[in-house]
Amino acid sequence: MCGIIGIASNKPVSTNIINSLKKLEYRGYDSAGLATINENQINEKKCSGRVEYLEKILFKTPAMGNLGIGHVRWATHGVPNEANAHPHSSEIVSVVHNGIIENSKILKHELEKKGKIFKSQTDTEVITLLLTDELKIKTPLNAVHDTLIKLEGSFALGIIFKEYDDMIIGARRGSPLAVGYSKDENYIGSDSYALKSMTNKISYLDDGDICVLTKDKVEFYDLSKNKINKKVLTLSDDKNIADKGDYKNFMIKEIFEQPITAKNCINEYIDKSREDINFYNIPFDAKKINKIILIGCGTAYHSCLVAKYWFEEFTSIEVETDIASEFRYRKIRFNKNNLYIFVSQSGETADTSAALDLCKKNKVKTCSVVNVVESTIARNSDWVLPIHAGPEIGVASTKAFIGQMLLLYMFSLKMGYLRGDIEKEDYQKKISNLIKLPDILIECLKTEDKIQLVAKDFLNSKGSMFLGRGFSFPIALEGALKLKELSYLHAEGYPAGEMKHGPLALIENGLPVIVISPHDKYFHKTISNMQEVIARGGKILLITDSNDNVISENVRFTINLPYLEKSLSPFLSAMPLQLLAYHVALLKKRDIDKPRNLAKSVTVE
Repeated sequence: MCGIIGIASNKPVSTNIINSLKKLEYRGYDSAGLATINENQINEKKCSGRVEYLEKILFKTPAMGNLGIGHVRWATHGVPNEANAHPHSSEIVSVVHNGIIENSKILKHELEKKGKIFKSQTDTEVITLLLTDELKIKTPLNAVHDTLIKLEGSFALGIIFKEYDDMIIGARRGSPLAVGYSKDENYIGSDSYALKSMTNKISYLDDGDICVLTKDKVEFYDLSKNKINKKVLTLSDDKNIADKGDYKNFMIKEIFEQPITAKNCINEYIDKSREDINFYNIPFDAKKINKIILIGCGTAYHSCLVAKYWFEEFTSIEVETDIASEFRYRKIRFNKNNLYIFVSQSGETADTSAALDLCKKNKVKTCSVVNVVESTIARNSDWVLPIHAGPEIGVASTKAFIGQMLLLYMFSLKMGYLRGDIEKEDYQKKISNLIKLPDILIECLKTEDKIQLVAKDFLNSKGSMFLGRGFSFPIALEGALKLKELSYLHAEGYPAGEMKHGPLALIENGLPVIVISPHDKYFHKTISNMQEVIARGGKILLITDSNDNVISENVRFTINLPYLEKSLSPFLSAMPLQLLAYHVALLKKRDIDKPRNLAKSVTVE
């Protein structure tokens, strides 16, 4: 989850390293640092806190040099402070690291028995000290190769050497690492976003790969130190992605971009003249799929839960959902007639990627729904469905969630149609309604004024509860997650029908309870559950598209949404919940784009 940048150039690099680290802060930001090589000396600067503090240090004491590495940290081993910040340097080598070295305690004990002294609590410093010993008798490439053999766990590494002022070595196992190319300058980065301001030509390391960069060339090696070639990709041109415009922060900007996200996605995949969903080159026969397994983490997992309802409604296929961090450790009965769908915003989520690798080893059919088409998960899947949401900067996902649900909705419809589970007339009617979605989402955003009033109820509350049935249950989970992520308040999502089986004990006078109840087949039962909460003093925020008069006057606030076909209700009800989490966090003066302890791309287990 940390961020890495490395630059080999014919001009000073510290300014570009700082600019790239600012782009990587979404990956982790409890400390930052860089190291350059100048006049055969390692010049290391680091601090706790944000990159802006590192920038102030460099203003006072510049780090000269035409070659350097930088890092933003998301703490795993050791508290966030200057000593634990990366890089970790000895007198001859400096290392930045993303990932976790699982045998670091064993290696540290062995090194301490040899008299080595550690300056930090991190697992990364083990790599530095191992390399320091290896470099006494080996070339940098051989020293790195032989050190990596001793490491267990995951890593992306950037390494520079005191005696080599024009060499960076990168290595990957488990955590992503990209290489960028430019005239008189080459780069490594933990993702393409950090490199986009400098180049649009990149390659990706695969597990076990090592790269050696100078300003003039890049060489790649496999696990056996054999030279290999890498495909050079051209990145898409995403303009104004780091510009908040008139918005206070990226999250609110991205919430209000959701109608555009939906429109772009629909325009990409729907042939409006033929009323058909265009998924080309599907690498399997839809009629031969016996089961679909949807796999994700966090918000992506919630999109999988919503999709389960769609696949069950539109197809005759058996459907399961699984949390990636659980899937990869269970004793799975793989079946070649099953389709395993992996959902991830970044396409680099470590647990999801590992679950995909497990499926690939068992030679089953795989599909990914991702926002980054150059990502590891996309590259390793049999078939990729990009969501076309554009870069999402806010850590708490909003427009990517809408995009994930859109792709899964369209895929479930298409599968139902290809299998003959849904009639053409119904299929085309649903497409016609889907085309209306972007305009309806604009209407949903108009709930913001009322949501700002509702948000005040949460300021002094010790917790809250989100309730829903059917399609609305996963949205309740997502609404609770958003509130937790942004405001740091306790919130729980439940199926409304489960209230009597335990959670009702939590209801007390004044507790905010959000009830999501569109006018679907669950409506009257959900309203009954709501009455149970009201009877015990719960303070209700009802989100609905109904004006049914059974709704009690004891509801504190009602958010009335436009009506659209019931299967599309998750898109509509998600938006006021995002706005609620945002405005509660705003009132509590939280760092909305960068919530504490979280990172955008979760690349550690």
